Amino acid sequence: MNISASHAHLSGLEQLRAMIASGRRVPISETLDFDLVEIEEGRAVFRGVPGPATYNPIGSVHGGYAATLLDSACGCAVHSRLSAGQAYTTLELKVAYHRGMNKDTGPVTAEGRVLSMGRRAAFVEAKLHDARGRLLASASSTLLIMQGESAGG
Repeated sequence: MNISASHAHLSGLEQLRAMIASGRRVPISETLDFDLVEIEEGRAVFRGVPGPATYNPIGSVHGGYAATLLDSACGCAVHSRLSAGQAYTTLELKVAYHRGMNKDTGPVTAEGRVLSMGRRAAFVEAKLHDARGRLLASASSTLLIMQGESAGG
């Protein structure tokens, strides 16, 4: 996530809490209409409703929509544990699709949790559920932890 220079002195958790409080959205959240709705240390929750812009040619929600929410949940779970001046980037994301999504799916929630985090790498998992609690997709991710502002999230 792109946090402005005015928030660079804050910890990752403080940055994300400030973003939620301000109602600000990053460009990918605008494009795919999803939001960061909960954040705590090592845990991030996103919520969205897959709309027509997320459909593939066969009339179902493209797998990239689920992957985006899962990657965002994994990344922000790690972001919430960063110190001021640290950054991260995804090295690997493995997604398993358990159930398809379509116009009837309704709201979906992606929750990411840090499994372990060292000085250079973090290991995270995330799950995507529909409003009825059905598992739609799951992911595991490895993220690189960096010092400085040279990261992409």
